[in-house]
Amino acid sequence: MAFTRATGKHRAPSRLTRRTASLAGIATIATTGVIGTLASPALAAEAEAASVEDTGLTQVVSVGTLADEIADQAAAQQRAAEEAQAQARAKAKAEAEAKRRAEARAKEAREAKERAAREAERKRLNSFRLPIAGSYVTTGYQTGGSLWSSGSHSGVDFRAPMGSSVVAVGSGTVVEAGWGGAYGNNVVLKMNDGTYTQYGHLSSVSVSVGQQVVPGQQLGLSGSTGNSTGPHLHFEARTTAEYGSDMNPVAYLRARGVNV
Repeated sequence: MAFTRATGKHRAPSRLTRRTASLAGIATIATTGVIGTLASPALAAEAEAASVEDTGLTQVVSVGTLADEIADQAAAQQRAAEEAQAQARAKAKAEAEAKRRAEARAKEAREAKERAAREAERKRLNSFRLPIAGSYVTTGYQTGGSLWSSGSHSGVDFRAPMGSSVVAVGSGTVVEAGWGGAYGNNVVLKMNDGTYTQYGHLSSVSVSVGQQVVPGQQLGLSGSTGNSTGPHLHFEARTTAEYGSDMNPVAYLRARGVNV
C-alpha cells in the first residue's frame, strides 16, 4: 500500500516554507517601503535579529567608541601630568634663579663691605696725627738759644702735662726705645714712607725695638727726663735715625694732612 503526503488547507506549512515566506516578505518590504502594510511586528523583529546576528556591527561600534574614550582620557591625563611636571620644573628653576641672585647680591654686599673696610684700614694706616691729641707747639723749629748744644732747636716742643699719652704720628717700626742722653727716655720710629720721627723726654716707654706700630698707638707717657726744664714732648722729623738729619716737623705733619 502506498502512502501519499496529505494536501489541502489543513496541512501546516513546513519550516522551510515559512522561512521562505518570511524572506519573501522582507524582500517585498525592502522593495516597496510599505512596512506597516506588508510586514507584521514579529517579522520586523526577526529581521532585526537576523541583521544583528549576521553583521555584528552594533557590538563593534560600541566597543570601538569605549576604547576611543579610554584612549582620550589617558591622553588627557598624560598631558595634565606633563603640564604639571613642566610647571614644577619652571617653579624650581625660578626659585633656584632667585636664590642664586640673592646669594650674588649678598656676596656683592659682603665684598663691598670688605673693600670699604680694607680701604678704611689702608687710610688709617697711611694717616698721620698729632703726637699728643689736642696739643699745640710751644717752642718752634730752629729756635735759637743756649738751651740746645747745637745752638738751635732741632725739633718742636708740644705742650704735654706730666703723664700725657704720647702716640705714633703714623705707621712705622720702632728702631730705638729707651735712654737717649739729652733726650732722656725716647722712641725713634722708622715710618712706612721711609722717614723717621722721634719722641723725647718721656717719663716711661711702652714699646720695644722691632715692634710695628700704627697711627695713634701709645709709645709712652710724657715727662721731663734728659735735658729738660719741665714736662713737655720733644718731637723731631728726620731723614735718618741719627741726630743732625732733622727737618721741619710742622711742615712734615702738615704735608701729611695734620692740622698743626
